[in-house]
Amino acid sequence: MEKLPRLSPTVLDSVVVIFVGLLACGILYGARAGVAAEAVTAVVYADGVEIDRVRTDTPSERTYTANGYTLHMEFCPGARVVSSDCPTQDCVHTGVVTYGGQSIVCLPARIVVRMEGGAVPSDAPDAVLG
Repeated sequence: MEKLPRLSPTVLDSVVVIFVGLLACGILYGARAGVAAEAVTAVVYADGVEIDRVRTDTPSERTYTANGYTLHMEFCPGARVVSSDCPTQDCVHTGVVTYGGQSIVCLPARIVVRMEGGAVPSDAPDAVLG
């Protein structure tokens, strides 16, 4: 029976592996640099009607009143409800939202703050159930 030749990597194989690795890193860096420049906008809805759009790259504070409740909000670098006179305070406990697709909801006031634009982090869930 004939023995098979022994295969071993050569210097050229190492050069190709290094080149492909550098090429992949360059593509990933270029893709991330292009997406990160897009700004995030907070869109505020009351009773399903858009009432305000706020860019979150400049600091600002706003107050919204709907259905007898008042929400005091801060923007930059994301959005958060600083205080509210609603009974459950879920909107305050949500904390800061910074990425497109995230939202803050105040059910008693029927106010929704939805973040639009910007890059979605790679570790973000595709869907939330339950």
